[in-house]
Amino acid sequence: MEQIKQWDVEVELVKTKSGAILYKITLSDNHFFLEQNPLKDSKYGFAYRKLKEKYPEFYMFWEIKNNRYTGKLLTGIFLEKEDIDRFITDILQSEEFKQYEDIKEEIEKQ
Repeated sequence: MEQIKQWDVEVELVKTKSGAILYKITLSDNHFFLEQNPLKDSKYGFAYRKLKEKYPEFYMFWEIKNNRYTGKLLTGIFLEKEDIDRFITDILQSEEFKQYEDIKEEIEKQ
């Protein structure tokens, strides 16, 4: 395998104003990924709460560059084959998920 590019990545546990403890993955001064806040009463907050209840090892991070959401997500989970089948089926069938709005919030300054 040939290395093309390398990043010095920093992983932190941060606490938001609302008291949520989230993971933050920093790639550079103005480029990081922040874990979805499960306490937020929004479409993604609700979805993340439900996913974490059923799949505690699931993580979802929003990309943020220059204090702006890019609209890109980093997600990941380690599962067995039968678990991923159930995971996909479950998230596609929830009517409850569809009632929430897609709300973006202000980025907290560091």
